[in-house]
Amino acid sequence: MTIKNPVEWGWAQLRHTAHAIGSVGDALHHVQETIHSPAPTIRKISISDVGGALAQGWRDFGACRADVIAVCVIYPVVGLIVARLAFGTDLLPLLFPVASGFALLGPIAAVGLYEMSRQREQRKPVTWRTAFDVVKAPAFGAIAVLGLLLAAIFMAWLLTAWIIYAATLGPQPPASASAFVHDLFYTQAGWVLVGAGVGAGFLFAVLAMSISVVSFPLLLDRDVGLDTAITTSVRAVRRNIIPMAVWGFVVAGVLLLGSLPAFIGLVVAIPVLGHATWHLYRRMVARP
Repeated sequence: MTIKNPVEWGWAQLRHTAHAIGSVGDALHHVQETIHSPAPTIRKISISDVGGALAQGWRDFGACRADVIAVCVIYPVVGLIVARLAFGTDLLPLLFPVASGFALLGPIAAVGLYEMSRQREQRKPVTWRTAFDVVKAPAFGAIAVLGLLLAAIFMAWLLTAWIIYAATLGPQPPASASAFVHDLFYTQAGWVLVGAGVGAGFLFAVLAMSISVVSFPLLLDRDVGLDTAITTSVRAVRRNIIPMAVWGFVVAGVLLLGSLPAFIGLVVAIPVLGHATWHLYRRMVARP
């Protein structure tokens, strides 16, 4: 290896950048090429399948534990930073909406875990680098677009949460954390905020789960169109309303427990749920 002069180095970086831009363009073009692809068959599952998927997710976590922790440790760190930021600024009313946003953004964070489970299912060697193989998927462009859609839903949820706060306890920020807690639980406006916030959060969570629980794994597993992946996910949820409702409550409960204390438990919660989602997809969507 030789040391390049600044001109050579700069030219190499330009080539790498052009190649990356070209790859993004190809990926987005592929999104258009695969639109309206054939939809897979949806199977009916039971609540026992939810438990079975969780058990398989736990086994995947155990088999890949060192690798998964290396991939997922960033999420509780980000949670700690966000929590500290919220407590130290006027964004305190958005602390719970931001924390609950893990449920909305979870599928984006778990794409690498789906890939781990997919390759382990094929008896391939799995390392921490396996999580980044998602960029090799033919439908990576669609995965990126779907990720942006979930990010937009998350931002809409934060905006909605702030509007609810402004209409009840706001629009001025709370004087202190203790004053905010008092107003939240010991005033009528506070209980209105809690009720409206939980109701709105539930609707956003249902929307995010419906369009993503099957679509992300499907885009990794097969070369289908983004529209096909989303509609298949919605169909899977509609056909399995009770099991998917149970799954939603399980996800919410596990993420809540994982957030205590200080988001540290997410090191376990996120990978287990991510791996389990892959196996739930396998149970709901028939193989070609």
